[in-house]
Amino acid sequence: MKNFYQEGPGLTNTYRSDETLQKFLKKNLPPEVQKEALPHLDHLGERAATDMLLWAQDAEAHPPQHIPFDPWGRRIDEIKTCEGWKHLDRVAAEEGIVATAYERKFGAFSRVYQMALLYLYSPSSAIYSCPLAMTDGAARALELYAGQDLKERALPHLVTRDPRHFWTAGQWMTERSGGSDVSGTATDGHPFSGSSPFSATHSLHGTKWFTSATTSQVALTLARPDGAPAGSRGLSLFYLELRNNQGQLNNIQIHRLKDKLGTKALPTAELSLLGTPARIIGGEGDGIKKIVSVLNITRIYNSICATGHMRRALDLATDYSRKRTAFGKTLIEHPLHQETLRSLEEDFRRSLVFCFFVTKLLGQEEVGEISASERILLRTLTPILKLYTGKKAVEISSEVVEIFGGAGYVEDTGIPRLLRDGQVFSIWEGTTNVLSLDMLRAFEKEQALPILLEHFRNCAAMKDSVVGFVEKWTTLQNIISQLAKAAPEEWERHARRLAFLVADLITENLLYESSL
Repeated sequence: MKNFYQEGPGLTNTYRSDETLQKFLKKNLPPEVQKEALPHLDHLGERAATDMLLWAQDAEAHPPQHIPFDPWGRRIDEIKTCEGWKHLDRVAAEEGIVATAYERKFGAFSRVYQMALLYLYSPSSAIYSCPLAMTDGAARALELYAGQDLKERALPHLVTRDPRHFWTAGQWMTERSGGSDVSGTATDGHPFSGSSPFSATHSLHGTKWFTSATTSQVALTLARPDGAPAGSRGLSLFYLELRNNQGQLNNIQIHRLKDKLGTKALPTAELSLLGTPARIIGGEGDGIKKIVSVLNITRIYNSICATGHMRRALDLATDYSRKRTAFGKTLIEHPLHQETLRSLEEDFRRSLVFCFFVTKLLGQEEVGEISASERILLRTLTPILKLYTGKKAVEISSEVVEIFGGAGYVEDTGIPRLLRDGQVFSIWEGTTNVLSLDMLRAFEKEQALPILLEHFRNCAAMKDSVVGFVEKWTTLQNIISQLAKAAPEEWERHARRLAFLVADLITENLLYESSL
């Protein structure tokens, strides 16, 4: 043992090494989609383990810098990013991480293809997947609500494969009053009297406490137009462009970059809008309703990226387990270690099949091939998917850090970043409790619970009396029966438990059907 050194984990082509993804796609994608998608995924899997990995390491080693003033004292608020971050932006455009969904070449399966690309891209992107999520969400909101001239101006940039013309978008909702509760939004929109290349209707005044993707070209935000009522009802959705034709910020002052637990390469700023030109989207009011179209996309992105994060953590742990010797055997030869990895792999597989089930529903909705009950399922399952995968990402990341022992606690191995970055997936786009309450809103407003229960009654695992499924189904029925005549406060008290039960039932059946 003299002069012994541990050998760190390595990565190979992340598509070829991912048997679960390969089996799932070969079973669920039509042959004509496989013909194009699978070679592309193999290509991206190679990039994820080679050039992208190097650029992500560069972005992590050289986080963004805020430069408030030029050498002569002029306010410039430049956010300087490294070359690695810029390369990852180019990869996103070249590989069609956003574009694939909007080309709709394969109908509803275009979303499945796209999210498979994102799943491989995200773990090697230094979280560049975050601005892509908001870009995709903005594209969908503009597609649904924007006037034709704005669509023609912005959409081609958001969904292009040409890095020279590719734009990303921010989503600026959070203010000092809090995150998910946007009813207290204090940003005001006054009539705009000047000229702007995107026909601005208002000038916005207010402070945004968290603005991710602050180096993007455009952003969507909520504000209250003059004369609008207080509370959520008075909010409208606005589109803005960060810089004018001279490259100067459009009356935006950046106060600081946030010092976060993780996602260090991602520029997240606190800023003020000081008369920023903006254009109202889809008419005044109903801003919350319109922003839901963005949240549906970003929550699914969050879930896919969380699942990709799990896969990366498990790939590293598995490779290390074949190299690390303890008590006379490699880790992978110890039965208890095998059982630990098996349990983590099952959680990962549950997350993957759940992600792609909801993704397929999203694709069906976008091409008009979704039934009324499936649309309500999509609405109800999206927050549940997000909370489930967010929690699993944290749990798996923590276990993987532990698998590495002391080396997992040392920053320069890169392993602690798995836990620091993994924690964000349960926070972004709604915390576990917020999403559980969103599920209850779907039960109330969309009458989703009967549709969900009917879905479970028709599941293959129900018809075949799969033990794990039947046990959870019985538990769910008992809780619902107990709450049948309960006050709303009691439903809220049990919301989190209900959400995880629904997720367990969905994933139990999907695993059974897919034989993964």
